[in-house]
Amino acid sequence: MIPKELLKKIRRIEISTKKLVNDLFSGEYHSTFKGQGMEFEEVRQYVPGDDIRLIDWNVTARTGYPHVKIFKEERELSVVLLVDASSSGRFGTRERFKSETAAELCALLAFSAIKNNDKVGLIIFTDVIEKFIPPQKGRGHVLRLIREILYFQPRAVGTDISGALEYLSRVIKRKSVVFLVSDFMSEDFHKPLQIANNKHDIIAVKVSDPRESKFDNVGLIELEDAETGEVFVIDTSSKAFRREFAARADEDAQNLKRGFQLIDVDFINIRTDQSYIVPLINFFRMRERRH
Repeated sequence: MIPKELLKKIRRIEISTKKLVNDLFSGEYHSTFKGQGMEFEEVRQYVPGDDIRLIDWNVTARTGYPHVKIFKEERELSVVLLVDASSSGRFGTRERFKSETAAELCALLAFSAIKNNDKVGLIIFTDVIEKFIPPQKGRGHVLRLIREILYFQPRAVGTDISGALEYLSRVIKRKSVVFLVSDFMSEDFHKPLQIANNKHDIIAVKVSDPRESKFDNVGLIELEDAETGEVFVIDTSSKAFRREFAARADEDAQNLKRGFQLIDVDFINIRTDQSYIVPLINFFRMRERRH
């Protein structure tokens, strides 16, 4: 049975994200993701100005009058949320863990999708594939996805983005919009990401906490790596340590961003101490201008 507190959290996320979808994101989402092509709708009689390449010669011969084929945009998309549930997500030094931020973000994307009559699916991964829910439509389906992201108890603790991408390519045959939501504390995933991006439209969404890039002076502290269990003590009173830590974190962030750019994967940076609304809107508008 799902705890009452979790049900309240799911309801709160539904209310807040649906309001954002209705007020801000529905139009942005629709303008950004326009469907996968054109589908035939009807045949009508030719009128001056119609493209002669669209003439339906069979109907024209049968009726004795020129007719043209009319097409409409194939609006329906499949959106897949590829969500990292490794133990490093259960970290946060502000109001929310990274995993909670990821769940709210995924809820917003999922409600935006079903508002536009698209399907939404979910793949939860650690260093194994933990859960796969095929793309479907409907509010009830989206609430199930949110519940899974918040409540799911993974079997493993590590991160294998490469394995998740390879699984995605096996189970999702139709070209889809894929939001890869992770803190990207994983190695050697750029080649599988490039291969998967040739088939799908993948958007990398990094969720991070400010403590992962900067330490305040709070003296000696003990930290545990959530994925390896390694415990170590650091001296945050050392200016040299704080400076080196910040410089290394910045270098890692820049290398990650450049890696995405090299393989033409869009990137959104989300932080637990900041609103995800502005980065998402900026991304949607950038994509709309580009396409």
